Amino acid sequence: MPVLNVAFIGSEELARKLAKKGDVRDIESYVHKEIVDGQVRILSLLRPLRHPERLRPLLSVLNVAKAGVVEISEVDAALGEVMVAFGAAGICNGHAIISPKEGRWIDADQVKMILKQAGLDSWTLHETPPDEHSLRENLLSNLDSGEPNDPLIIPIDQHFNVKGVGLVAIGYVQAGAITKHDEILVLPANESGIARSLQVMDDDVEQSIIGDRVGVAIRNLREEALHRGCIITHPNADGLTRHDSSIFTLQKAPFQKRELAAGDVVHAAIDLQFQVGRVQSIEGDVITVDWEQPLWVQKRETAPVMIAQLDAGNMRIMGVASSIAPA
Repeated sequence: MPVLNVAFIGSEELARKLAKKGDVRDIESYVHKEIVDGQVRILSLLRPLRHPERLRPLLSVLNVAKAGVVEISEVDAALGEVMVAFGAAGICNGHAIISPKEGRWIDADQVKMILKQAGLDSWTLHETPPDEHSLRENLLSNLDSGEPNDPLIIPIDQHFNVKGVGLVAIGYVQAGAITKHDEILVLPANESGIARSLQVMDDDVEQSIIGDRVGVAIRNLREEALHRGCIITHPNADGLTRHDSSIFTLQKAPFQKRELAAGDVVHAAIDLQFQVGRVQSIEGDVITVDWEQPLWVQKRETAPVMIAQLDAGNMRIMGVASSIAPA
């Protein structure tokens, strides 16, 4: 069933108008499910909690989202970081909604300038909150079922044992499709198992496609092979490249004045991975980073690797690793 994952930065009040509240971790989810002409359409809002205190939930949401909604209650450094992060993630379908706190005023021209500088020119700016029905419909117009023949990639964000079912891993299908009884491979453990059953939105399904948040019940796999940020794929799928070290040029983020230097600690965010690394060398524009744990990078250009520095003050997004390759 087609699902649109939307990175949502805004109030719980607006989120509840658009969808029904679901589970809560470091990310809140809100789901709207409808049937149009016999076809199921699902809008999934993903609302990271505790930003700006924590950066990882925001980047995790951006790893899986295909559209964005930002409700602007004030213009500050946190808003700037959010907009830059959306731009770095390549999310060009989005809505910025001006909704100032009571007694406050926000300059729409200033917001337009921020959107432009962050690379979000294509976003729609609402100078007053839009009708939730039209906003929901506009978002759902971006639904794309993807290409099921692409190599399977499912980053996992949680796992557990269910009585009578066994080991279950939950994650978002980023590419390809998984079918019941498929043989699967879990990286980085490099261990195989069988998808004994699949569940999407509490429904048992025979196949899960791009955008789905799927629960995969797995047979013949050690629980120790699973952790947050591990990836399920098919054996011999050839959709990912392992990086113990990476070489890349940094496509620097707007507003970022800081320069990387040899010895700096950085984080890479892609497919729910949040890997720490250390800059080994910088030669001209070329940066080499050694990772503490292997970083798995999609071969598709549509999956950017965002680089961040957690001690970089108000603007922790350094930019995007361009032309990244194993060192």
